[in-house]
Amino acid sequence: GTISVILIILQTTFVQFISIEAISPDILVVWVAYLALRYGQVHATVAGFFLGLIMDLLGGGFLGLTALSKSVSGFVTGYFHNEEKTTRTLASYRFALIVLFASGVHNLIYFTIFIQGSEFPFWRTVMLFGIGTSLYTSALSILPILGFSRVRGDRVLPR
Repeated sequence: GTISVILIILQTTFVQFISIEAISPDILVVWVAYLALRYGQVHATVAGFFLGLIMDLLGGGFLGLTALSKSVSGFVTGYFHNEEKTTRTLASYRFALIVLFASGVHNLIYFTIFIQGSEFPFWRTVMLFGIGTSLYTSALSILPILGFSRVRGDRVLPR
């Protein structure tokens, strides 16, 4: 609910200011990965669909493409859901790896469909934007990892 709205506002306003060249992190993918780990596959798939649909409506681009990409991302990331290990996963580097995977799936679907019929070279687009965005998004996921590790009392980084 409220967190999703805040993240949509951040994604559509603030993220442009932290872009590197044309590469921007996708904080909604981080949120969908969190939801997948916390609540499971169905919740993350539905949330991914609605978050993506809202982004599609706000962006005015290819209607349904972001909804598809985020819902599939939530679905596949849901395979990592394990109620007994949720907090431990969210507080460790594993969360960043799961976000990298989720973002990779999202970007592969998104850019494969988006560039169809365009003049953009497929592999260059996927390598530059898909991998670049996935790495940036995964790096950004360190912020929630630090938050969860504090809650658990873990030391993520050596002192």
